[in-house]
Amino acid sequence: MIRFRNLLVVLLAVFSLEVLAEEGERVTLDNVEKPPELSPEEPVRGKFSAQLAARYLDTSALHWQKQRKCGTCHTNFAYLMARPALKSISPPSQEVRKFFESMVEERWESQGPRWDAEVVVTASLLAANDRLTTGKLNPVTRKAFKRMWGLQRKDGGWDWLECGWPPMESDAHYGVTLAALGVGMAPGGYAGSDEAKAGVEGIRRYLLKNPPPSLHHRAMLLWASTRLGGLMGKKDHASVISALSALQRPDGGWAMASLLEGWDGHKRKDDKKQELEKSDGYGTGFVAYVLRQGGVPASDDRLKKAIAWLKRNQRESGRWFTRSPTRDSKHFISNAGTAFAVMAIEACLP
Repeated sequence: MIRFRNLLVVLLAVFSLEVLAEEGERVTLDNVEKPPELSPEEPVRGKFSAQLAARYLDTSALHWQKQRKCGTCHTNFAYLMARPALKSISPPSQEVRKFFESMVEERWESQGPRWDAEVVVTASLLAANDRLTTGKLNPVTRKAFKRMWGLQRKDGGWDWLECGWPPMESDAHYGVTLAALGVGMAPGGYAGSDEAKAGVEGIRRYLLKNPPPSLHHRAMLLWASTRLGGLMGKKDHASVISALSALQRPDGGWAMASLLEGWDGHKRKDDKKQELEKSDGYGTGFVAYVLRQGGVPASDDRLKKAIAWLKRNQRESGRWFTRSPTRDSKHFISNAGTAFAVMAIEACLP
């Protein structure tokens, strides 16, 4: 009875999302409602809807921002990079962007950042958003980068949130790779500027001395290397693509947990088994997007099968489900999985 009741709640919430999407009402901080419960029981649509994907990204990001008043890699930070991929459907919410700009200009100035990780992610994702929207480095983004360089350690890394929540909050390597990606994506040749020179050298030094602890992070490094030189040679580039390809499931997707093997972050806190052989939104979206960035053509069978899986497995709310790799309670990684799913689909358009 409890499972049926939970499913009914999901279906009712999904129905309201579909009606709003059809009517075209914009999601704002004033009218945003709680998104449907993140549940593996939510039905799949069987047919891709870009409109519902855009609306879900808006809803999840704005609701998190309104309720939590913070930024997280898995939800509203991911929004900054993913939502521009659907700008032809509807404009991304400027309220999300303004929230992070106000963090840089107001909260950091009066209170300081809560963690170094917050600075790295904010600077990197604002830079990515600049590239994907205006194509110009915003002065607020430059200010965030200046604070980021001021926090960089002598070894080239940053103090990171190592909370045992893979793949984003488990080790410092993720943070350095994300910083490399953000600096590399920053418009206007920022990575080659005098302001960034010493910091970029530190990033390269750190990544050369500290190998990625998992295939997921090797894939992150591959992605970053397409934006910032000196991070990965051709042989390693090909090796990562081969390793990722070998884990593609017969249905065309990837299981996120299969990318995490190799370091302690692979162990679940609830002592349950990881789902190594079940394709999910994050695994499939992330790998498909990284393969595309790594030079694999959209016409390649691996990507054609991956995009077909994504279009078949979108849930009724517009998102893609991914089981938490840590515990079966809050599957927030589904939001990041949805972000990568829309990025992968857009990157593989003809």
